[in-house]
This record gives sequence, C-alpha cells and structure tokens, in this order.
Amino acid sequence: MRCLGIDQGTRRIGLSYGDEIGVATPLPALIDADPDKRWAGLRALITQRRITDLVIGYPLNMDDTVGPKAKEAEALAARLRAETGLPVHLIDERLTSHEAESTMTKTQRRDMRASGIIDSRAATLILQDYLNQKVPLVAPPDEEEPA
Repeated sequence: MRCLGIDQGTRRIGLSYGDEIGVATPLPALIDADPDKRWAGLRALITQRRITDLVIGYPLNMDDTVGPKAKEAEALAARLRAETGLPVHLIDERLTSHEAESTMTKTQRRDMRASGIIDSRAATLILQDYLNQKVPLVAPPDEEEPA
C-alpha cells in the first residue's frame, strides 16, 4: 500500500505520503500558478512513487452538506479514477487547514501558506486519518511477569 494524501486548493495542492507502516509524512506542495502544470506534477508523482491509493480531502460543510468545494473534490476524485485507474478515497477534512495552522504565528502562516507547507500539513492530517482507519495497530507482546 502506497498512499498519496491530497489537499486540493484553488492555487496549491498539498501532498503527503503514507504506506503500510501507518505514518503520513508531508511532501512538497504543488504550487505552480498553471493548473495544467500542477496536474502534470500530480500525475508524475503518482507514477514515481508507484501510488496504489489516493486519499483526497473532502471539505463537507459543518452541517454535513455538500457544498461547492466538496463538489470540486468529487470532480477531482472522478478525474483521478478515470485517468489512473486507482482507488480514490474521500476523507472528511473539516478543520484540517485550521489544525495545520494552529501552531503558527500569523507571520509564519502568511509565509507558509504561499510555500504550500500548510496545504501539505493538511494533506498529512487527511492521510493520517485514513491510515488510522486502515492500518491495524500492533499491540506490544505481553510481557511475562518475573517469577
């Protein structure tokens, strides 16, 4: 299992990677101004990392309804399924961007937002949620009590 976490935005695509170990790690975001170049970068990354599953943030409204941003995520999922043939999983991403920014000062947020670091942190939170559901926790072996 090689998963790519995706936090789609209008200007940037945040990315993260995770596998059967169960830990999501951020990757550099795709920040090119040209949407076609961002798409080409995404496709190249899927091939280079031999991705088996795509995990996309699904920005539902707080009342669980599907708004315009969630419809954009659905469209991205459909396009990725059609073009890659890979399974695509939509994961509720409400508040992940807020959580990704929560440990930063306002000055840091402005700089990091432009670089895509916040987007990739959000993608990491999204993918980690997915991995937590799919990768079983391994319990430590029972320790024998001394006699």
